[in-house]
Amino acid sequence: MGENYLGIDWGASYVGIAFSDSETRMAFAVCAIRNDKTLLAKLGELFSEREIGTVVIGIPSHVNRQDAVYGGEILGEAIRKEFLSIRIEFQDEMFTTKMASANLREHGIRNIARFDDQEAARIILQEWLDSRNT
Repeated sequence: MGENYLGIDWGASYVGIAFSDSETRMAFAVCAIRNDKTLLAKLGELFSEREIGTVVIGIPSHVNRQDAVYGGEILGEAIRKEFLSIRIEFQDEMFTTKMASANLREHGIRNIARFDDQEAARIILQEWLDSRNT
């Protein structure tokens, strides 16, 4: 696989997707994929098409987290097992959906619910990229 990055905002119904290439390190919202039995296959297509080397998955980071396992972590494990060359990273996703809705509203986007998953994925990926750019 390549050096590019894919951001994921996991959701029970839809998974938001964002992309960044290794050169610009700027995240862009791509799409939302239905979270069903075809999810891994669709992600595999994206990994190949976009030469993905690292996947960044948003998960809540609760201070008192003991035994909680989040959907994003389960997805990360499934990707790790299915696509051995893909590196999995996790990023705190606290408030990303609220931030995504605010960003979309600010840009005059109608039907926010249609785009908030992919915008949340963009925020997750950009925050991860920025944390490694310092």
